[in-house]
Amino acid sequence: MGKYQLDYKSQVAVTKFHEKQTPVKFDKKKHLEKIRSEYLKKKQKQTDN
Repeated sequence: MGKYQLDYKSQVAVTKFHEKQTPVKFDKKKHLEKIRSEYLKKKQKQTDN
């Protein structure tokens, strides 16, 4: 471990905290991908006309 060693209860709390924090990043990536795909569809429709 590192400089600061946590007891089991604290380790569980830290793990829980990180689990709550991580989905935000993934949602952001998915959201950007969704926006990108919608943009490309619009672009394709414009070129088809």
